[in-house]
Amino acid sequence: MEASPATHLTLTPQANIAILRRQLAKRLVTLLAVPPTLLLAGTVGYRLIEGWPLLDCLYMTVITLTTVGYREVGPLSPAGQVFTILLALSGVFALFYSGTVVIQSILEGELQVLLGSYRVRRILAELKDHVIVCGYGRVGRLVCRELDAAGQPFVVIDRNLEVLRDVTFQHGIPLEGDATSEDVLREAGLERARALVASLASDADNLYITMTARLMNPALRIVARADDERAERKLTRAGADRVVAPYRLGGLRIAHAILRPSVVEFLDLAVGGRDIELAVEEIELRDDSTLVGRTLRDSGLRDAYDIIVIALRRGEFMHVNPSPETVFQPGDTIIVTGHREKLDRFIRDHGRRGNGVRRSAR
Repeated sequence: MEASPATHLTLTPQANIAILRRQLAKRLVTLLAVPPTLLLAGTVGYRLIEGWPLLDCLYMTVITLTTVGYREVGPLSPAGQVFTILLALSGVFALFYSGTVVIQSILEGELQVLLGSYRVRRILAELKDHVIVCGYGRVGRLVCRELDAAGQPFVVIDRNLEVLRDVTFQHGIPLEGDATSEDVLREAGLERARALVASLASDADNLYITMTARLMNPALRIVARADDERAERKLTRAGADRVVAPYRLGGLRIAHAILRPSVVEFLDLAVGGRDIELAVEEIELRDDSTLVGRTLRDSGLRDAYDIIVIALRRGEFMHVNPSPETVFQPGDTIIVTGHREKLDRFIRDHGRRGNGVRRSAR
């Protein structure tokens, strides 16, 4: 497999990188071995031919190889002259070979590939609280687009290097590899990730990824794609927190667009629209929030922030349209809707956006 220049943060297959490393290692060994070999050969040669002291022989060898020619040790015999010519030519050819190897490595992209891979590995080693997206197909592309728009760091894994070449997300790192491989998931920083999205086209692959990821990181939030409705239960039992069936959701969305068009339009504006001020947010209350210990009625959220509480999640239970007498507790997650600017101000004052790592009950 030929290596391709790494023009952005993309890893070549591990086997290909290993081959490039071995090739460069061999060339580097050759480059490092040639100078001392020539120095030794020249010193010994002058010693045998001219009989000079070793230091004079080494000195004569150095000025010959470097083509300096400064202050010869003594008159050369005919054999010494021939030996000097051969030694000087060897030094010139060695320098020419070294330059050729370096230029060839750069032109063939070997150094670029390795430097790119090292750069990605260094970034991945420091990455944490990110999302891992397995599969860059139609579903994976949409997931990556939304994560990037939200400023959420993520790693997208796909077997197809050609597909990953077009990845230009500001907050995303493409990683070529088999997402079902434990080594690839570990390289993507699974132990430090906040969530994983299994969006491959095969339900079997998504099932295997879910099982592997759950074993590697029990606290990880996993969202899996399922094309076959029969696979949903298996994915849930394997460890997925949420299973999404794109075709079923698409069908429901089309039906709702006919039966409840205003509801669908509102949801589109609140969840998917970026050109308007209305938004829906999931906010986790901080322990030091002034809302803790107060009821929804006395919180003054409507007057202070002009936002509406749609639901409240406490532990594993979701309370839709909570009662005005509901008392806020530390760690409560509230789902609210309102203008983006006021929601951002509310988050700064009382909480943080939901981290999405809570495990669901089984």
